[in-house]
Amino acid sequence: MALRALIVDDCSVTRFMIAKTLRLGDIEFDKIYYAMDGREGLAVMDNHPIDLLLMDINMPVMDGREMLEIVRQRPYGKNLPVLIISSESNTRQIEHFQEIAAGFIHKPFTVEQLRNTVRNTILQNYEE
Repeated sequence: MALRALIVDDCSVTRFMIAKTLRLGDIEFDKIYYAMDGREGLAVMDNHPIDLLLMDINMPVMDGREMLEIVRQRPYGKNLPVLIISSESNTRQIEHFQEIAAGFIHKPFTVEQLRNTVRNTILQNYEE
């Protein structure tokens, strides 16, 4: 089963590294979409089905907190696997994100860390 992912991050280098890691993993991604902020991310999700959302928290225009709250209110986003990839260090904030998302990865991340977390998230959400 080929999946579709959306990477939302204001840093083009981070988007590239995440996409490259996804493509080199053992899970097939048919399509990878990109957005620079939450507003662009929501527009992509409104027009394309997504199987996995990977997103930063600290972004201009619309940050990840606001985007994630909106995503979880929409029918397509209630059970959508979400991985937050952020430099956020506030423990309470991280715990909050872990409650409403499938996972949290600190920046900087390793390829292995991202690959393993994506694999576990996909297996957990799509093999139930």
